[in-house]
Amino acid sequence: MKRIPLLFLFALLLTGCPDRREEKPSPGSMPDEEMELSEAAFDELEGWQEDEMAEMADLFAANCGKIEKLKTPFIDNSRIKIDSAGYRRVCTEFFRRKINKGSEFKVFVEENFTPFLVQTDGNAEGKFTSYYESEIHASRSRHDKYVYPVYGRPADLIELNLKDFDPDLPNMRLVGRVSGQKMLPYYTREEIEKAPFAAPVLLWGDSAVDIHIMQIQGSAVAKLDDGSSVRIGYADRRFRGIGSILLAKGLLKPGKADMISIKKWLNDNPAEAQKLMRENERYIFHRIIEGKGPVGAFGVPLTAGRSLAVDRRYVPLGALMWLSTRTPDGKPLNKMVAAQDIGGAIKGAVRGDYFWGSGGDEILAHAGKMNSAGHYYILIPKEAAGDK
Repeated sequence: MKRIPLLFLFALLLTGCPDRREEKPSPGSMPDEEMELSEAAFDELEGWQEDEMAEMADLFAANCGKIEKLKTPFIDNSRIKIDSAGYRRVCTEFFRRKINKGSEFKVFVEENFTPFLVQTDGNAEGKFTSYYESEIHASRSRHDKYVYPVYGRPADLIELNLKDFDPDLPNMRLVGRVSGQKMLPYYTREEIEKAPFAAPVLLWGDSAVDIHIMQIQGSAVAKLDDGSSVRIGYADRRFRGIGSILLAKGLLKPGKADMISIKKWLNDNPAEAQKLMRENERYIFHRIIEGKGPVGAFGVPLTAGRSLAVDRRYVPLGALMWLSTRTPDGKPLNKMVAAQDIGGAIKGAVRGDYFWGSGGDEILAHAGKMNSAGHYYILIPKEAAGDK
């Protein structure tokens, strides 16, 4: 296994592109962890031969569609930089060969990519949790049990990034509202829930707990009382999880704060639940979306069991990964995934949130309990990795 320090790898990525410059990081935006990528062979990846990759051709096609439109030198401005032009050439070859089978895709990957083990401070092991697209029951009109609003983005909510005003300022996104000539933090969850609120109501749900969990997960399928269903995605996101609040107050025991236990506690204690849910002051607004799956931060629909949320400070969105970890019941989970999403709690060079899929409590029972050690490899086009 050949080890390539990150700075040297970056030099390789620029080979043949002398006019391209690395974007200067803003003060405070660069992570503290020291990264190293170690080159590996595909037969070193646990479970490589067993993964059938049936869904990966369609997923890769969607990623390529996004990457082909990029105007930037790299597919993402992360610590690991992958040349956009080189990636587009791989995508062109993929479409030319009309690959649509998992077995064909595996051969294509072996021919065009090199795996690199991602390490931080000399350690390849990190933490892997999972999330899912939740399910709520709702109506297009308020009546009977459908009394909890699902709000769309309000017109007075504004956002800014300090870096847009001065490149030397931190890359920090702020969300708020304007009052007079002053920008203020946006209304808290309690202020939104207690007083008349000027925002579009997309739907009316039958459970405040299910809506809160939808806000934690970021998206949901809403099953409507007329027999139809719609998909809801987040329009704005930053969240403090209810699990940490319940743990801090001793209402759940350490190791018992999975989503099934959290949901049960909230439903069993409705009066106290409302008060505790309001301790997360940030309210999440949503939008109705079209498509076959929830859309991640990379702008393409997520694929159950194949999409991974990462910390994009380190890992570029759009990259193929090889994940090695364990399911909540301890079974090996070795498979190809793609970095397609981000999450507020997903911080670190070796940290991932595995997208389990869509559904109700059955999916929640799996996704809400996953908290496993593991590692991953990033797959880099061979020409960018210096192999051609």
